[in-house]
Amino acid sequence: MSGDTPRPSVPSAEADVAWCHEAVQDVSRTFALTVESLEEPMATQICLGYLLCRIPDTIEDAGRIPPQEAASLLRTYARAIDPDDEAGVRAFRRAVDPWLPPAGERSSDWRVVAATPRVYATFEALPSDVRAAIVPPVIELVEGMAMFVDEHAETEGLRIDTPAELEEYCHYAAGTVGTLITNLLTREDVAPERRRTLYESAESFGLLLQLVNIAKDVHDDFTEEHNVYLPASWLTDAGVPQEAVVDRRHREAAATVVSRTADHARSFLDEAERYLQAMPLRHGNTLAAWGVPFLLAVGTLRELTDSPADALSERDLKVSRQEVYAVVEAMSDADRDAISEFRSIIADEPFHTAAPRPRSD
Repeated sequence: MSGDTPRPSVPSAEADVAWCHEAVQDVSRTFALTVESLEEPMATQICLGYLLCRIPDTIEDAGRIPPQEAASLLRTYARAIDPDDEAGVRAFRRAVDPWLPPAGERSSDWRVVAATPRVYATFEALPSDVRAAIVPPVIELVEGMAMFVDEHAETEGLRIDTPAELEEYCHYAAGTVGTLITNLLTREDVAPERRRTLYESAESFGLLLQLVNIAKDVHDDFTEEHNVYLPASWLTDAGVPQEAVVDRRHREAAATVVSRTADHARSFLDEAERYLQAMPLRHGNTLAAWGVPFLLAVGTLRELTDSPADALSERDLKVSRQEVYAVVEAMSDADRDAISEFRSIIADEPFHTAAPRPRSD
């Protein structure tokens, strides 16, 4: 480079962290609520862990990438974030480059994929014990996604066959994230019984949230990504062809499968609450960060019970914005005892419309 050629500006570490926090806001307003509810250093650790998971999720969901190529990209990414691999994250960036939309046409998700080296460089600045807590579950998530893409390479999108396969998919997509969180929370001394409780219930916390999303997003998953996560065996029981899951003529029957999936999600509520009750609140971790998504999942299950067919249409099946605000506000200064109380209220009616209930002495 000649002496009179200006050097490109190098973003500061603070600017990189700020960019990553803004990126989470752009790709997932729901998860952004969690990051906003955390304090430092946990907020940045979870923010970066989430983005490391979001990058492969974008690849997996990209229907325009042939399955064999998508699986190869996922495995390249897994090697790239493995500290023992020499290829490095730029090998992934080169491999994914042909599949990136033009710069002016990229969604928020694809902008994050394009910025993978920046995300990873920011991640590498975290303490070594934090990185060691995050990398293994992220690699397991990515390798699981690659396996599912390979196994369903002959179909247009993922097609889940059985409830067991659904749980396996949810393990890789979300159970691994539960492990990631738990790894961060147990880096320091934790009583053996509490540690055991956390690792036993972390999977249920992740599966609850993932199954709720699967139950409520059937229409969008099929029409936007051509994925069908409702098990084919359950759809067959209801007389619904998997390829016709959102057809109006099958709506009533398919709604029974949505309800069945919601019921399956509901079976993880107690263990997920057990996880919340056991988690340490230190290093910036807060009860609100994880209590809010738990309670919003309870509210979404209520809505699914009332209107399961809405998950099969263009209607946006979710709790209202007013209820979200009410839950976030209530959890901002709630203690652990409030989780069960709030769960009971929200299971019956929207939280912002519920009359206060007297506390028992």
